Amino acid sequence: MRRSRWNLLWVISHLLVFHFSSRILAIRKDTSFLERQICRNTVQGRLMLSDDNGHVCDAFSLDPQTRCCPENGEKFSCYGCNLFSQCCNSYEYCVSCCLNPSRTQKDEVLKVKIAKPATAGTYSSVFDFCTGRCRHNSESVVHENAYLSEFHHCFSLPANSSGASSKSLEAGLTGINVIVGRQGESCDSVCRSIGQSCVPNKLALLNQCEIMQKYLSCKGACLASIGPDQPAEVVDDAPRHLNPGACLYTQRQSVLSCEGSHRHTRRLCPCA
Repeated sequence: MRRSRWNLLWVISHLLVFHFSSRILAIRKDTSFLERQICRNTVQGRLMLSDDNGHVCDAFSLDPQTRCCPENGEKFSCYGCNLFSQCCNSYEYCVSCCLNPSRTQKDEVLKVKIAKPATAGTYSSVFDFCTGRCRHNSESVVHENAYLSEFHHCFSLPANSSGASSKSLEAGLTGINVIVGRQGESCDSVCRSIGQSCVPNKLALLNQCEIMQKYLSCKGACLASIGPDQPAEVVDDAPRHLNPGACLYTQRQSVLSCEGSHRHTRRLCPCA
């Protein structure tokens, strides 16, 4: 009788140990897989922030543990952005818009150098490119101390960067007649002379040395400039300080226009 009672107690005690240990193991297993995603974000804004998921929020809405914005807002917002020039009037929305994979190709931006020297490194992520590129840069400044316009946060690839291949640029010119104008002539006038119209949203594609060298001699090299008459070639009889024979691309794509002209250049124009 005593032995049977001892056996019963032994069985009950082992069942209790197994029951509680399995619960502990289950709880431990559940908690070990709770991983929080930690976001990177723009920290320079006093009121607004953009995280690396492409969301924009105010500083008070930021999750204090994950550093992420709430996901209930618009993702990859381009609020306050000019999508033609790829420039925005807000740093945070510039970063958000830039992070959209349909606007910024990862394989292209990772080839872009952070600075001009040949020894400079390249961006390590799309977020690094967008946060760096959207800050005030030389392409949005005039006379080194004033902004060209309120849209001075730009995320476009730098002109003539290694990430912009001539093949992809030419694909965007399908159906466009690329015409070299006469000296001092605007693209509106050039296209009108052949019964067509200038296509302003194609000017940015022509504003690349790889493209200009296919249509112009560029015997005086290909140089960065700031004029609204670009892309263009300086005529041979221009004053020496204007670099006769050189091709010019503008560093400020927001000023590209069909109306621009200069008495010492011949424009490269997109007509259709």
